[in-house]
Amino acid sequence: MLWYEKKLTTPAISSRIRLARNIEGIPFPSNLSPEKMQETNKMICESIKQCNFDGLKLREINMTNLGDIESYAMVERHCISPNFARNRDGRILLLSEDESVSVMIGEEDHLRIQVLGAGECLTEAYSLCDKLETEISRVLKFSFDEKLGYLTECPTNLGTGLRASIMLHLPVLESTRQLNSIADAVSKIGLTFRGFYGEGSDSKASFYQLSNQITLGVSEQSAVENLKNIANQIIAKENEALLLLDRFNLTDTACRSFGILKYARKLSTEEMMKHMTRLMLSERAGIILLPDSVKLMSVFIGAQPSMIRRIKGDVSPTERDKFRADLLRETFKNIDV
Repeated sequence: MLWYEKKLTTPAISSRIRLARNIEGIPFPSNLSPEKMQETNKMICESIKQCNFDGLKLREINMTNLGDIESYAMVERHCISPNFARNRDGRILLLSEDESVSVMIGEEDHLRIQVLGAGECLTEAYSLCDKLETEISRVLKFSFDEKLGYLTECPTNLGTGLRASIMLHLPVLESTRQLNSIADAVSKIGLTFRGFYGEGSDSKASFYQLSNQITLGVSEQSAVENLKNIANQIIAKENEALLLLDRFNLTDTACRSFGILKYARKLSTEEMMKHMTRLMLSERAGIILLPDSVKLMSVFIGAQPSMIRRIKGDVSPTERDKFRADLLRETFKNIDV
């Protein structure tokens, strides 16, 4: 089962831990020639193959051989960063079967070790990521300074090299315009809101990534615990705000969206996301109770543009919109509300 195929009824959609590491004595990737980068990435990959991850298997994917469709479908599944998908030459990805663990080799740093999990699982994700990093450090020596910590390409990652984030679905706080004040408050304690695909991306369908900003002068465990505590407070605010909404209007809106998703013959990405986010909210509120077999986040990701292009090929946007509607009709055809 892929990480996003778990059924969720909470504003916490996913948790992610990412550690940036570089190899001692080797320039950062941006300072390597294409030939040297390829050589370095291959050396890192071969070294990691010597590691014992207690049964965890990582398959090797040569990004040079991967096309745009598959690369951006991986971004939509949150396996890799948009930067890694855009600049694939010489880069290597190590990916677990359930796509919860990925190691990007040759991104902004030599190594980006990432662990993803459904729901609020920051502690568990960090524990696994830390074990992976410890095992890799047995075969590769990381660049480290006694004062600055782990050395990274971007100064904002100096120190722990840790980026912890939790994907939150916050349609109520967004609609009641409380997010700006929350964003201002969390920025004062070293956290920030990012978009659906991380730094530099926009929010989509009321999804926001809450992430740490400070990596220097704080331990990895403290950063994760701080993020977890603040995320739980925001989740509580979202749930409290949901209880104040008019239930009749919420039900009416959810049923209209369900009808469109069940019967439409053409759905753009934006329209699909708008109606899916309403359905997610209504399921959380106990208004529309879907069978356990229907995992809305899995449907949401599966209906993204590049995920559809994996199945249909590089068809026109109109054909994608028709196929997206077919997918949604098939999902909800035997469900009544």
